[in-house]
Amino acid sequence: MTDQVNKAEQAYGVLEDMITFQDLAPGDVVSEVGLMSLTGFGRTPVREALQRLARERMVEIHPHRGAFVAAVSVEAHFQLLELRRGLEEMATRFAVYRAKPQQKEQMLALATALDEFEGTDVRQFGVLLKQAHSLVVEATQNEYLELAMAPLQSLSRRFWFAHLPDVAKELRSAADLHGNLLRAIAHGDEAAAAAGTLKLNDYLTDITYTALRGPGSHG
Repeated sequence: MTDQVNKAEQAYGVLEDMITFQDLAPGDVVSEVGLMSLTGFGRTPVREALQRLARERMVEIHPHRGAFVAAVSVEAHFQLLELRRGLEEMATRFAVYRAKPQQKEQMLALATALDEFEGTDVRQFGVLLKQAHSLVVEATQNEYLELAMAPLQSLSRRFWFAHLPDVAKELRSAADLHGNLLRAIAHGDEAAAAAGTLKLNDYLTDITYTALRGPGSHG
């Protein structure tokens, strides 16, 4: 049973990555058979991954029509950020006091990796970004908060990667914001951590407004 769960988790990770970076683009029709061929996973892991992606609004499953990669909506992202803002601040404050020593060490190591990141490799940066999100929510020691935050962060990552006005500049900005946040949590500085997560949310809101105005809008 554990092996099957691990395969479903792996299949989810592969498919989420493909959707995030638009190997599977909005509107694409996906099927269990096609995804099995594409990923190498069996029917059950692919089906479970699809069901999870549907719950998280990454895909839409329609009876008798199949499954489609969901569109990326600016309006929906604004709504998502309203919820993420409050939950992420809560998670950050919890993490300041509940993070275990090993988790704090991992945060500081990841902050260093973010400092050292260079270039425009979005997939490489996506790995670091996902690790940062996971570390913070895991440090809350609250599985229900993890369940609430994971889909919000996943959808937000997808939107952000799809709407970068300047890839190199935005990867650097995101690296700095997340690195500062991780350090504040690891050092037990609640005020700085809370301010950091709100600054991150403000940044994402600005990116969303830029996407609303359309290509070429950076003001």
